[in-house]
This record gives sequence, structure tokens and C-alpha cells, in this order.
Amino acid sequence: MTTRLDAFREKRERMNARILGAGHKGVNRFLNLDSSAYRDGALDGKTKELLGLVASSVLRCNDCIDYHLERCVEAGYSDEELLDGLNVGLVVGGSIVIPHLRHAVETIDLLRSEQRASE
Repeated sequence: MTTRLDAFREKRERMNARILGAGHKGVNRFLNLDSSAYRDGALDGKTKELLGLVASSVLRCNDCIDYHLERCVEAGYSDEELLDGLNVGLVVGGSIVIPHLRHAVETIDLLRSEQRASE
């Protein structure tokens, strides 16, 4: 069964390849900068992914929420840690973040279901 996460991953991969393939120097530089921002530095990459998740919830970007949740789950965050981070986003962003919190919790459930299926 194909989930909305599967569709998201396929579209993201296909469109990123298309965008990178266009060869626009400015766009490619920005995408490289975005990737570089999440590498270990003064803060470790795991922490930066959680920061990305919180910022994405405040900015109300479900695609970004899904991306960072995938990365956070891969990094080993527990559901409790993810919800604690999402709570920060809710407090900063206010009630307008609630629909995106719902989306995030559904995504966490989908990711955990995938984990159980792969065990």
C-alpha cells in the first residue's frame, strides 16, 4: 500500500533531481547551503534536525515537517522527544500551528509503522 509519505518521497526525489539537473548556479548553491546547515558543527546534526522540525512547524510547511521528522526518526529521537520539540513550535507559532501538529503526529505514526514493518 502506498502512503502519503511514499508519494512525498517519490515527488521530492523526482523534483530535486529535476531542479538540480537544470544547472542553475544560485539554486544549486542554496540547496547545498541547506544540506550543509544540518551537518555536525558546534551543534550536532541530530540537534539541528530537531531545530529544523521546530522551525518547519512554526513556518507551517508540511513537506518540511515530513522531511525533518524522517531525519529525526533516523537520528533516534523518541516520540516523546519529538512531541516536546513540536510543543516548542506550537508555543512559538500559536494555535495556527495545530493543523500542522496533527500532520506531524500522523507522520510520526506512519514512520513508526514503517519501522515496525521492517523489524
